[in-house]
Amino acid sequence: MKVGLDVGGTKTDAVALDDSGTIVGRVRLPTGWGPDAVTRTILDAVGAVAADVGADLGDVRSVGIGIPGQVEPGSGRVVHAVNLGVERLDVTAALAPRLGVPVRLENDVKAAALGAYALHAADGRAPDSMAYLNLGTGIAAGIVSRGLLWRGARGAAGEVGHISVDPNGPLCRCGQRGCIEALAGGGAIAERWARRGALPLRDVFDAADAGDASARQLRAGLARGVAAAIRVLILTADVDIVVLGGGVTALGEPLMADVAAELTASAEASPFMRSLRLGERAEFLPPGSPAAALGAALVGAGEAEHDTEEALAHG
Repeated sequence: MKVGLDVGGTKTDAVALDDSGTIVGRVRLPTGWGPDAVTRTILDAVGAVAADVGADLGDVRSVGIGIPGQVEPGSGRVVHAVNLGVERLDVTAALAPRLGVPVRLENDVKAAALGAYALHAADGRAPDSMAYLNLGTGIAAGIVSRGLLWRGARGAAGEVGHISVDPNGPLCRCGQRGCIEALAGGGAIAERWARRGALPLRDVFDAADAGDASARQLRAGLARGVAAAIRVLILTADVDIVVLGGGVTALGEPLMADVAAELTASAEASPFMRSLRLGERAEFLPPGSPAAALGAALVGAGEAEHDTEEALAHG
C-alpha cells in the first residue's frame, strides 16, 4: 500500500493506493499548527488511512507528502510554510524513522499537477503535456510532460502568479503592480473587497450580479488574471490542457464563463491567438478531487520523477 498526503492549512487529505495505483482509502483530518503538530497530523493521517482499508502501518510501503512552502528538490525539507506555522522542517528526518518506510516530499501544487495528470491517464485521456493552475489564496502552476514534472533550471517553472500583466494594476505583495496573483488570487481579492463575510469571493460575484461597481471591477480583474495565466502557460510551454483547481474554482461555471469570455475577447484581433483555441484547452478539476494526495502518493513511491532534463527529453 502506498500513502499520499496533501497537507493543507486547515485539513490534511490522505489516500491509500493499491498495487495497481487505484485509490482504495481516503480520510481527512484537521491540520495542526506548528512543526510538532504538523508532524503529528501526518503520523495520525497515515495511521487513519491505513485503518480505513483494514490495514496497519506495517502494510504501508511508502509515504509521499504534498505540502505548501518551498521544497528543495530531492530533499525532505520544507521552508516558509507560513500557512502551517512552519519556518523550517525536515519532514523526512522527523517521520521516516517512525514510519519505517521511505518518505518523500513535494510542493503541494506540483503534487496536484502530477495527480491531475494521473487522473486524466486513468480515464484514458492522458495528454502529452498538462499544466495544473492552482487558484487559491495565491496563484501557482505545475507543468507535467508525459508524466514527468518539469521544474525548470531553478525549480521556478510554472510560478506564474508574479508575472505582471498590468503595470498600472493593483499592488502585489511581491512589490510589483498588476501581477496575476494581485488580480486573481483569493487573498488579494478578499483584501481589496474589505467587507466581512464567510465567503468573500462569492460575495463579490453576488454583488457584481447586483450591479455593485467595485465588485464588478474585482470580478473582471479575476477573469483577466486567470485568462492571462492560461495564455502564459500555453504560449510558453504549449501544454495540451490547463486544469484549474484550488479554492477559487468553487465559484464554478460563472467563473469559467467569465474566463472564456475574456479569452475570446482578447483573441478577437489576432488570428494566431484564435488558432490556439485557448478556451477549449482549459477545464476545471472536479470538486473534491484527490489530485494533490494522489500526486503525493506517486512521489512517495518514486513513480513520478521530477527531473527537468528527463522531462524535456520525453517532450
